[in-house]
Amino acid sequence: MSHRSVSVSSNTPSSAPGEPAAPAAPTASTGPKRRTGLSRVPFWAQILLGLVLGALLGWVARSGDVAWLSTALDRIGGTFVQLLKLAVGPLVFFAITVSITNLRNVSGAARLAGRTLLWFMATSLIAVGIGLTIGLLTNPGAGTGLSPNDGARPEQAGSWLDFLTGIIPTDVVTPFTELNVLQIVFMAAVAGIAALRIGERAAPLLSFSEAALALLQKALWWVIRLAPLGTLGLIGRAIDQYGWDLIGQYATFTADVYIGSLLVMFGVYPLLLALAARVSPLQFFRGAWPAIQLGFVSRSSVGTMPVTQKAIERLGVPREYASFAVPFGATTKMDSCAAVYPALAAIFVAEIFGVSLGIGDYVLIAFVSVIGSAATAGLTGATVMTTLTLSTLGLPLEGVGLLLAIDPVLDMIRTATNVAGQAVVPVVVAARERILDLDAFRSARSFDIADADADAGTGTGAASAGGTGGAEGRRGGEPAPATA
Repeated sequence: MSHRSVSVSSNTPSSAPGEPAAPAAPTASTGPKRRTGLSRVPFWAQILLGLVLGALLGWVARSGDVAWLSTALDRIGGTFVQLLKLAVGPLVFFAITVSITNLRNVSGAARLAGRTLLWFMATSLIAVGIGLTIGLLTNPGAGTGLSPNDGARPEQAGSWLDFLTGIIPTDVVTPFTELNVLQIVFMAAVAGIAALRIGERAAPLLSFSEAALALLQKALWWVIRLAPLGTLGLIGRAIDQYGWDLIGQYATFTADVYIGSLLVMFGVYPLLLALAARVSPLQFFRGAWPAIQLGFVSRSSVGTMPVTQKAIERLGVPREYASFAVPFGATTKMDSCAAVYPALAAIFVAEIFGVSLGIGDYVLIAFVSVIGSAATAGLTGATVMTTLTLSTLGLPLEGVGLLLAIDPVLDMIRTATNVAGQAVVPVVVAARERILDLDAFRSARSFDIADADADAGTGTGAASAGGTGGAEGRRGGEPAPATA
């Protein structure tokens, strides 16, 4: 499907005879902005530099017992994560609310939403199958030297009762102060559906929500620009606290998580793109790579959400559908955190504690992964999902304590895989529904975060809510032209 041309009539008033001509309206520069200093370095190179320096400084802090350096790395990494978390609550609320109301501009919205959910569940089932297969073949808990005494119960554990009853908040403030993303999603969904039902009377609320979403995403772009520095602090802190010996002790489990996640990202997803969507997997990764690399270093699907949305819009997914699918995926679509990882974690813990798992247990793991993935809610870490899986199987929750030490290293590849899946499914659904702009998909290229930041808030990037009353002047029900 090619771009639709949109005619725009000129509103510039003409000058009366004998009067001087009105000054021309200023036009935006179409050329790339001149960069100076560090901004000349591509964002991926800044990320790589942060990884290398972080590993080096972490090793120096640990081997030399440099207290001030340890503190500095801890503060840098912790501040970056805190900045991401600061935007999570309101960002999720307004993104979900606006995305639901934007669906009224898409024909067959209910069908799109349903098929998106089905593809989410199908890929989760495939991912958990890969995790179980790798775990059964490699026995990740064997030969680690760990014992049940090395474990510790987590401060918070998930259960099905907590999961089901915890969706509904007791008040409207606590979910934001305690960052219960699942409850925020529930409130946002109710608000969005109610706004659709009452129609025009909700217009002021929708205008405010769209403005708030644009503001939050613009602020989040600034935090994203700090990702190289955050990477330095997070990697440095992990190596300083745990050292390389820990990775050796968990070598099999670490390798299993990385191999399983990479198989999903570069095996399952390309097959889906080639067979179900009939588009080039290589072209997809070229366009989606900025979001995937940011997910790797930020360890937050929600924090990566603006970049993910921009990426799939550039890949030809209509903006109205993208603004629904990306927030929905960022809070529920976790093929690595909620499928590959819990499957391997369950096998790992069972082997450490000497518990035999049967066919029924593996079926339960698959069920939890497909149905309970919303429990991860797009935040860093997968502890809640792991405790939900272990409690369902009756395994000791102390096993979670065995995994917490290695979690920061594993969470990077988990989140990158999650973000890739959150981008793949909208492309597949849009292609099968014949609303994917194939010209935009074929011409999509990787973009630098600095350029994406410049687009934020202008209506051309992911920060644009783009659902109602946009400058494009499109008619209701007509898919938006994708930004190329």
